[in-house]
Amino acid sequence: MGKGMHAVMMKLEARRWIEGLIFLALFCLTVPAANWMILNVGTACKANAPCLIPVAPGLMAPSGVLMIGVSFVLRDLVQRRLGVVASVAAILIGASLSGLFAPMALVSASATAFLISELIDLAVYTPLARRRMMLAVIASSFVALIVDSMIFLWLAFGSLEFLAGQAVGKSWMVLLSLPLIAMLRRRDERIGLLPA
Repeated sequence: MGKGMHAVMMKLEARRWIEGLIFLALFCLTVPAANWMILNVGTACKANAPCLIPVAPGLMAPSGVLMIGVSFVLRDLVQRRLGVVASVAAILIGASLSGLFAPMALVSASATAFLISELIDLAVYTPLARRRMMLAVIASSFVALIVDSMIFLWLAFGSLEFLAGQAVGKSWMVLLSLPLIAMLRRRDERIGLLPA
């Protein structure tokens, strides 16, 4: 390999790491953001209840769903840039942060739902990612968001009352991220940036 090619490869490797660390930081920030939003952001905020937002006509969800929908996509990007081991570490960090930043009544529900759903996201994303990145992001996110919603709602409130709203709210965020994912994939192919 010539010096020029070696320099190009080093630049691509540096770019992969920098982008991976940015995705990792953003992923970790989704957890405290979701827990803050659930108590402070919404069109309907009642005492001792989650703040709600409309996610479709006649359908409400706790506001934190927006950040959790984003977290599934960011975890996929962490794995794409930094690899499976870094992705698992990110999940463990996220679950710990979830436990630290969630209101006491929601600590175990938040941390448990986050840990299990993100591991499921990893399990679905990993075999699909090399061949079909968009399919991997969509499939892993949708499976994980249903699991996350069911576990969180059941553990936190003993009810699945907001399941449809949670699923729709998280789905909106996944769908809104798809143009960015497509752009990133095309750019990676154009410059020769390979996944970790």
